[in-house]
Amino acid sequence: MNYKDISAEEMLRLQQEQPDALVLDVRTPMEVSQGRIPSAQVIDLMDRQFMQKVEALDKTKPYVVYCRSGNRSAQACNYMAGRGFDTLYNLNGGIGGWPYEIE
Repeated sequence: MNYKDISAEEMLRLQQEQPDALVLDVRTPMEVSQGRIPSAQVIDLMDRQFMQKVEALDKTKPYVVYCRSGNRSAQACNYMAGRGFDTLYNLNGGIGGWPYEIE
């Protein structure tokens, strides 16, 4: 595994310790319309442009990736790791495991 599963609490701590960490939401637009983690960048894993959009990201920054339950974000982490991204975290349980504020 080329990424680490982390809890919501670990994600908050990571954001405080590494302010350059980016949050990536890989859910569909319909799912995102129901709420997302503040400051998350949205790149739908099911979008035909997903690969091109990911390639445009800074591979040296840390990323916390999430979806609804953690499965698609794990797929995204595996894909990103295979493209040379250095530091990847998968939010365990996805947004369903996020007990904090959403926007």
